Amino acid sequence: MSHAASIPMNQPRDTPEPGVEPLVLGGRRLASRLIVGTGKYRDAGVMRAALDASGAEVVTVAVRRERLYNDKGQSLLDHLDLSRYTVLPNTAGCFSAPDAVRVARLGRELLEQLRNPGASWVKVEVLGDRKTLLPDPAGTVEATRELVKDGFQVLAYTSDDPIAAVRIKEAGAASVMPAGSPIGSGQGVLNRNNVVLCLELLKEGDAAYPVIVDAGVGSASDVSIAMELGADGVLLNTAVAHAKDPVLMAHAMRHAVLAGRHSRLAGRIPRRLYASASSPWEGVISHIPGE
Repeated sequence: MSHAASIPMNQPRDTPEPGVEPLVLGGRRLASRLIVGTGKYRDAGVMRAALDASGAEVVTVAVRRERLYNDKGQSLLDHLDLSRYTVLPNTAGCFSAPDAVRVARLGRELLEQLRNPGASWVKVEVLGDRKTLLPDPAGTVEATRELVKDGFQVLAYTSDDPIAAVRIKEAGAASVMPAGSPIGSGQGVLNRNNVVLCLELLKEGDAAYPVIVDAGVGSASDVSIAMELGADGVLLNTAVAHAKDPVLMAHAMRHAVLAGRHSRLAGRIPRRLYASASSPWEGVISHIPGE
């Protein structure tokens, strides 16, 4: 049973939560720091409801697959409100830089025809193999350089290797997107230390450089952890699309991004080995007269 009816769907999305400034990504200011994919849903109606519940302003579309039309002449883009969402085309399924560049250009052509502001954007994915779906670092750098020269705002998917992340930034990426864990695995943020290193190195000298954790999250707590580590946002798909109730999970992810961001800004208490009383010991009654 879907909980869609119990969730306020149309809350204003143009005003950020108190204390949380907009995310500047690829030259655009976004109130929401959650980016949601459009694949793997059981039907278009569930996808639309989940996107709405997520509060996302940017949605990803796999150009290689979604450019194809079904026997009714419909594509996924027919089911998206293109006046509401900025479409981030991605090169999912590409295993070489030249292939990723071709798919990116195709995505730009499609979105220019639809007059969607995502036409100048691309999420670059150059994968190393079909089993792990881990990124090919050299191919990602090559594709990024070529697409930047071609005028794209490149958001690049990478592993949590800090050095690979830096090389991609040096190639001109507008944002580097390290994976929390392998695509679709639901394992969460496996190596928090590496994500922190990625953040430190990528933001060195440019604290505003946007770093998005992309891939592997499975629950709202995973999203909150990514944000508490200092990520500027989270991109996810499977965690919502394959949840038992995708709409309710999308709503949970929406709040997890905010909770994690607020927690990061508020500053957590230090971890201690021993307990620390929440009330002072002074004035504690240690003896009652007459006993």
